[in-house]
Amino acid sequence: MSYELVYFALVLIAAGVVAGVLAGLFGIGGGAVLVPVFYQAFSAWGLDQAIVMHVSVGTSLAIIVPTSIRSFMTHRQSGVIDMETLKKWIVAVPIGVLIASYIAFIASGEALRAIFAFIAIIVAIRMIFNQPHWRLGKDLPGGIYRWIVGVIVGLLSALMGIGGGVLNNTFMTLYNRSMHQAVATSSGVGVLISIPGLIGYVWAGWSIEGLPPFSTGFVNWPAVLLIIPITLMLAPVGARLAHRLEKRQLEVGFGIFLLLVAIRFFYSLA
Repeated sequence: MSYELVYFALVLIAAGVVAGVLAGLFGIGGGAVLVPVFYQAFSAWGLDQAIVMHVSVGTSLAIIVPTSIRSFMTHRQSGVIDMETLKKWIVAVPIGVLIASYIAFIASGEALRAIFAFIAIIVAIRMIFNQPHWRLGKDLPGGIYRWIVGVIVGLLSALMGIGGGVLNNTFMTLYNRSMHQAVATSSGVGVLISIPGLIGYVWAGWSIEGLPPFSTGFVNWPAVLLIIPITLMLAPVGARLAHRLEKRQLEVGFGIFLLLVAIRFFYSLA
């Protein structure tokens, strides 16, 4: 048993190294990088394929909680955050997250992998072929439409184990908001997603057998405690690499990364 725990810890440390560098390199962080890395790590450890994706997503959401809160507090001081949108989403986003938690409770591992892969392909295509003039409107839509978008962002993000930055950034920039404001606002969206997401995935996996050691529901705490400091230390390494590349190269690079992840997940379903 002790050998298995040591091996498990080494696998998680390796996952943290990869996730930290990739998160810093692509400037995304969160589950877009962590979930596929966790999937490989937990699969290498021998976790049942029926729950490996659930644990990967739930653990990723737990890691996003402290990082998103810290990011939100930092961005809030700059005054760039679109607080109006966050106030409109303070109920909408958690509702989407809770729906996602229920889906995780009833869905198979194959279904979660297919969902992640499908959304990853859509995001990847936009990043690879993105054009600055692509717009859906001159400003964010109001009323029920924006509220519904909040539910969708919460739902899809919680199913993927991401903090919402990829989806919210896409939404806001398509409606003529600056990337700077979109990124700042996404820090608040990450708080609205990660906290109820953590609770929801703990609930969804509460009675599941065969979980990794020291897990609460679909959240594995050794992974959380190991990954956070490692990613914080190594993200600057990836960031320094990113400074040597142009913005367009980073977009294409991250798009290709997501495509490879999607192909990996679809291949696992074959």
